[in-house]
Amino acid sequence: MNSIVVFAGKEFRDGLRNKWVAGATLLLAALAFALTFLGSAPTGLVDVKPLAVTVVSVSSLTIFLIPLIALLLGYDAIVGEEERGCLLLLLTYPVSRIEIILGKFLGHAAILTVATVVGYGAAGTAAAWSTGGDAESWRAFLGLIASTVLLGLAFLALAYFISVVVRERSTAVGLAVGLWLFFIIVYDLALMGSLVASKGRIGSGIFASLLLLNPADVYRLFNLTAFEHIRKFSGMAGLSASAHFPPAILLAVLAAWAVIPLALAASIFRRREA
Repeated sequence: MNSIVVFAGKEFRDGLRNKWVAGATLLLAALAFALTFLGSAPTGLVDVKPLAVTVVSVSSLTIFLIPLIALLLGYDAIVGEEERGCLLLLLTYPVSRIEIILGKFLGHAAILTVATVVGYGAAGTAAAWSTGGDAESWRAFLGLIASTVLLGLAFLALAYFISVVVRERSTAVGLAVGLWLFFIIVYDLALMGSLVASKGRIGSGIFASLLLLNPADVYRLFNLTAFEHIRKFSGMAGLSASAHFPPAILLAVLAAWAVIPLALAASIFRRREA
């Protein structure tokens, strides 16, 4: 356990020195502030709380941004150490491969968590302080932060899986970008194309299950359908009726997207030769 903490601390300190923490935090905060205050103008006309607008706007941004940050943060976690010759040195110490990968993952997870909580939290607090926020809007906003952290961990785990199965950083970065394109853009386009081509033969239950196979869609479902006033404002009431899952189930699926790829990466890394 001490070794895991040591590796996690090293990765987090490296993130501080390399400006990953500051850069990601400032980027998320700047975009969240912009979406919060530029998007709050119509709220008086439609009687929607500004904090609810923040949840809808920021979650739409997060779908594109957080997965990319997570993939770029972790794609070379293992293969990069191997190319630099540091992995052989690490393996000479009395630590297991599981401790190495878990420690590095927790360090990168801490970077994502700090950036998300500070960046989004500052924007949401400012919106609520300036215009007020009801209890349900606050619950939706706290759910946004929690689910954003889980979404980042899911794509970070996928990045670690890539980093373990390849032998070159160039291959890892290509796969990371390809994975981002697949889950963020291609998957939904293919799903919609399949629905059109099937002419309604794909039932709502199958469609809902297919959404769970994409962590970005699970995140979107949670933040845009879990709370009634958010659902109405975002225009997702129709989707919620056909693909309704309890919020706890959606968060559990997001957590599984983080745990399963990381477990597979750790298993492969434990058995492979250095």
